[in-house]
Amino acid sequence: MGIGIVGGGQLALMLAEAARQQGVPLHLQTPGAADPAVGLATTVLQAKLGDASATLELSRRCDAISFENEWVDLDALAPLAEAGVVFRPSLESLAPLVDKRQQRELLGRLSIPTPRWLPLNVLSSAVRGKPVAGLEPVSDEAAAANFFDSAVPWQVASPVPGPADAAPPASGDQAFHAAEADRDAWGEPGLAPGGLPQGWAFPVVAKAIRGGYDGKGTLILRSTAELGQLLEQVDPALWILEEFVAFERELALVACRDRAGAVACYPLVETHQHHQVCDWVLAPAQASHALEAMAHNMAASLLTALDYVGVLSIELFYGPAGLLINELAPRTHNSGHYSIEACSISQFAQQVRIVAGQPLQAPQLSAAGALMVNLLGNGMGESDCSAALATLATLPQATLHWYGKQGPALGRKLGHLTVVLQASDPGERALEARQRLQQIRGIWPLPSQEWA
Repeated sequence: MGIGIVGGGQLALMLAEAARQQGVPLHLQTPGAADPAVGLATTVLQAKLGDASATLELSRRCDAISFENEWVDLDALAPLAEAGVVFRPSLESLAPLVDKRQQRELLGRLSIPTPRWLPLNVLSSAVRGKPVAGLEPVSDEAAAANFFDSAVPWQVASPVPGPADAAPPASGDQAFHAAEADRDAWGEPGLAPGGLPQGWAFPVVAKAIRGGYDGKGTLILRSTAELGQLLEQVDPALWILEEFVAFERELALVACRDRAGAVACYPLVETHQHHQVCDWVLAPAQASHALEAMAHNMAASLLTALDYVGVLSIELFYGPAGLLINELAPRTHNSGHYSIEACSISQFAQQVRIVAGQPLQAPQLSAAGALMVNLLGNGMGESDCSAALATLATLPQATLHWYGKQGPALGRKLGHLTVVLQASDPGERALEARQRLQQIRGIWPLPSQEWA
């Protein structure tokens, strides 16, 4: 019967391509008739991602269901799992991963290092000494929309209304009691000048616990004024605050685990962000065996502790504080796109295999290395865009992936280009990657301005 995927964007598109190559039927639930994956799916249920009745129908067409992203309504899906619908990864495995606060708590229980953090409502209650009323609830689908205005570092636009049957916003008393409960668990933070805990300093990073992606829901706060603005405009119970990490490099690791408990990891890669959106990925990262082993051990600990089945992606910081986990993504990931051309099995083919109940295949690099470059919406006109894509498609050792999205907004991921690298020496390979990146950006430049 094949597999089911909830979601129809570019990750689902590449899953569908991998499923077709393996002869595995792939059935899709997605709201848009023109979504990137629709044309390759065996069947399509056109329905909202959170429509559990549609997911039930999807389950009748396939053996197991997975998700394109982590905006999953676990409560709505729980009755389906109780009735025997198979989800891979399971809803129990996903539960601590779909919320950034729960991610941090999980990593703490496993003694896996992360940046120092605390719930924003603990800090806000200590700083302000009064309760903070909640905002209107925001659905996961609304959270995935672009409702943060990142043109100003702290500014948050008007909240998008949640579903009509959503619970009412927390009252001031409810918000106060939530903060009180957190203070009981965390204690009153000793505050340094500027309202931060002792030992902290600006800038700091505020993150919405749900719905953030590509920099949305992540704000860098540079002053007490910006922190105060944030506290006035959001429900602090739905945010966490982290120390800003002075990292030397950003790294990422795609890992996987099958039903039998076998674990495998793709090569550790280096990533680079532009306005908090992935710009490029270099595989493999220049890293010692000890550093790579540490990342692999973190991944194996996480996958095993969660009894996780599927592909999981880990974003990492490396610097003076050592190796820290930044975020976890329970799915295929932008940092693993290079694996289509440069590994013995891609992250997408791996996910298809595991969701279909097959054993994983240990991935190996099939080339000296690879550079993956994202093609972000940059305001280019239609004719210039077509000409640029035609030029990119002719570059040597390069493969163009164009997602066919509707409405190319600034900063939106519209496609990517993977270049297979030739140099075996790490230093020469890094130089080759820089030269190829320069070549690609000469054809498809990054957006020249910040985007909302």
